[in-house]
Amino acid sequence: MTTIRTEAAPPRRSLPPLMQLTDAAADRLRALYESGQQGRLLRISVGTKGCSGLSYEMNWVDEPAPTDEQVSDKGVTVLIDRKATLFLIGTVMDYKMETFTSGFTFENPNEKGRCGCGESFHV
Repeated sequence: MTTIRTEAAPPRRSLPPLMQLTDAAADRLRALYESGQQGRLLRISVGTKGCSGLSYEMNWVDEPAPTDEQVSDKGVTVLIDRKATLFLIGTVMDYKMETFTSGFTFENPNEKGRCGCGESFHV
């Protein structure tokens, strides 16, 4: 009789969430969804632009595309273009208000660098 030896597969590591929202980003999105963008959703994608090659793009849409990933965090839903998912895994979206500017920012662990003006990044 031949004994077949099998080894157990190593345990799978869980992936980090596709995207998380800070409290400030969730509050700002909630305010936008309740006011002028009521009934619409924010879609986040990555496009080619700038010195480093990639940039974050945000657009309001009336309904999700069949290929959109839905991320719900802190009671708020955003859509992620499926083509952007590999670039965005583990990203934290924040909303910052400073003296002369305000807007959404992205803390992306996949970024390897940014251009000098901060408009684009590369992975």
